Amino acid sequence: MDDTRFTIGAVAERTGLSVKTIRFYADKGIVLPTELSPTGYRLYDTRALAELDLVRTLRDLGLGLAIVRRVLAHELPLSEVAAAHADALDTQIRILRQRRAVLRTVAGQGSTPEELDLMHKLVTLSAAGRHRLIEDFVDATFGGLDANPELAELIRTALPELPDDPTPEQVAAWVELAELTSDTDFRAAIRRMAEYQARERADGDATGLHHDLTEAVRDRVGSALRAAVAPESPAAAEVVADLAARYAATFGRPDDRALREWMLARLEVADDPRVERYWQLLAVINGWPAPPSLAPVFAWFTAALRTVLAGYSKT
Repeated sequence: MDDTRFTIGAVAERTGLSVKTIRFYADKGIVLPTELSPTGYRLYDTRALAELDLVRTLRDLGLGLAIVRRVLAHELPLSEVAAAHADALDTQIRILRQRRAVLRTVAGQGSTPEELDLMHKLVTLSAAGRHRLIEDFVDATFGGLDANPELAELIRTALPELPDDPTPEQVAAWVELAELTSDTDFRAAIRRMAEYQARERADGDATGLHHDLTEAVRDRVGSALRAAVAPESPAAAEVVADLAARYAATFGRPDDRALREWMLARLEVADDPRVERYWQLLAVINGWPAPPSLAPVFAWFTAALRTVLAGYSKT
């Protein structure tokens, strides 16, 4: 058995703790001196030194004195304490990373104090809180309507998943998305689109996402754009005729003037650049590939349809 005893000064040198701190731990009953010398000085053995080393380590890791005392008294397993504290540190690290991202965004954008406050509140929302914003948006725009169920479900399930360590771009995108989905004018525009879809479904027209048809429009019109075909040209009329035949087949409608008028109405209802911006922002937040812009495609297609319909009026 090691009977070596160390004075409080020697303990301070060996542990790196100050004499004042060692006395404090003794007064709080955390690590008591092994014995007192005949003249009243505190003496510590090697076991006490080891306990003081452990206390220093636990305190450096951020554990409170109450927890440290229970660990030394063997009331709490060190493994459980370490696991719980590691979880708490994970939360702190996540919060610190979010704050860093907010500050970097503010530094890059020159935001006002009001914008900083909003940004911080939005970024520190829990995942459930972010999801509720989107769910509220869907309820406000599609709620109570028998509109396009596929689109409503897509918006409801494609949720913003801001990472624990977001980039300034992701922070800015999330703030913009939150503001966009809360904008009353944007909500009203989406509500009008949903009401149009509901009327279409009531009239017996099947509404859906129709990915194949969208791909056909993008490919056919995209080729025309690359070839610099003007939407007022005869070549554009051929593109319209080809796509009208696809619409007729997809929706079971006659391939006539009424079909083209209906196609134009659909395009005009959906013609809001903020819809495309919504999906672009979501892609930035979630780290998805940037979706290709369809704005030039639908602008050209709309102009070509109007030209064709104007030609009907002259005949």
